[in-house]
This record gives sequence, structure tokens and C-alpha cells, in this order.
Amino acid sequence: MSDNRMHDVPQLAIIDSNTLAAIGLKQLLQMVAPIAQIVTFNSYESFRAMEDAGQHYFHYFVSISIVLENRIFFSELRRKTIVLTTSSDPNSQLSGFHSLCINVPEETLVKSLLMMVHQGHGRNGKIPPVSLPSINNVLTDREIEVLSLIVQGFINKEIADRLNIALTTVVTHRKNIMDKLGLRSVSALTIYAVMQGYVDISQI
Repeated sequence: MSDNRMHDVPQLAIIDSNTLAAIGLKQLLQMVAPIAQIVTFNSYESFRAMEDAGQHYFHYFVSISIVLENRIFFSELRRKTIVLTTSSDPNSQLSGFHSLCINVPEETLVKSLLMMVHQGHGRNGKIPPVSLPSINNVLTDREIEVLSLIVQGFINKEIADRLNIALTTVVTHRKNIMDKLGLRSVSALTIYAVMQGYVDISQI
């Protein structure tokens, strides 16, 4: 890949001493922002070593403890910094920073990340859109209808009632969708549906 193309790829940094949390967030980010290159750091010091070497990032996902210990540095990058917290209480979040509660169900976290990636946050820009591989006609029109309702949170019986089809037909459609796409979780289906334009983020 040429240097120019490398500069076009958004670089995201995750700085968190909790290795499992960092790995999990990286996997979700790779799904919602496949165009991005994501690097994890388990300490502020290891991150600064790369930063001082001239590596700069589009977004910084940083645990609240690391931000508090290095507040002066991250205050200068507040437009790009997303503080990782375990509380959704606005009163417990850092003033002036965009916060992301990671102590929530996977589907909720995926929605928050999708909104952040596609809409940006604060005055910072959104990550450039990615051109997905052409997979037109993989799903039938009816399967797309079912998929859209699945990611909007409707259960099988509600989908059957809305589309006026049998419950067993919904189950069959659901299985076919997952088999065709190779996706096994609602979170993965949600990301796919949003990226294909089958459902708007505001609907999930």
C-alpha cells in the first residue's frame, strides 16, 4: 500500500490497561469501522512512545482512569478523545469530554459505536465511509424485511404479525439470513443492516 493510501486510512487508538476490554472494543470497532486501522495500548506510556514517534490518531478511546491521570494531555485532544466509562450517569462523566459507557449490553454498545463512527461526535468529523464488497441480491426482499425488523428489536412473533406470515416462516428466514451472511449475532446483523442502508441508525 502506498504512503498516500496509508494516510487515507483512519487510525484509531484504544488506551486501556484492561486487556480484555481493549480486545473486545477493538473487535467491535473493526466490525463497525472496517476501513480503520485500530491499535491498542495497555498504558499511557506505551501510547506516548508511538505518539512521540509521529503517529497520530483520528480517535482516542481511553479508559477514564488514564484520562484522569493525564488530563492535561487529553484535554488538548478532547475533540478526538472518547472516555471509556462504566457508568451511564451523566453526573459521573468527565465534563467537556465525549463519554462511552462500556458497561452495557453488546447491542447497546454497537449502536453507540455505529452512531459515533457514522455521525461523528461533538465537532469532530465522522470516519470516512467504506465501500463494502458487492453483495447485491444475496438476500431476498422478504429476507431484507425480516432483517430490518430483527435489528429494530422485534421478536419472531412480532415479525410474523407485522408481515402477516407464519412464525415458522420467520424462523426459516432468520436462519437463511444468518447462513447467507455468515453472521451469528444480532450485533453483527445490526452492523450489516446499517452499513447496507437497510435500516437507519435512529431505528435501532
